[in-house]
Amino acid sequence: MKKNVGNIDKWIRWIAAAGLLGLYFSPLASNWTFSWLLLVGAIALLATGLVGFCGLYTLLGISTCPLKNPSEVEQKP
Repeated sequence: MKKNVGNIDKWIRWIAAAGLLGLYFSPLASNWTFSWLLLVGAIALLATGLVGFCGLYTLLGISTCPLKNPSEVEQKP
């Protein structure tokens, strides 16, 4: 699985996920369906940000990762 989510994109996803989680716990999400959609969206954003891979980006041919070969990222000791 090649990484296709860059660092700035990760931060945007994490901030958006935090916003969705905030809405999930707010009184605005009193509708059961709406609250679950917020939760699923937040989990998806967090997961793609943590893993660094977005399946939708693969389908669309998008990559925000600046590395030429992102699958060979050097591990820092």
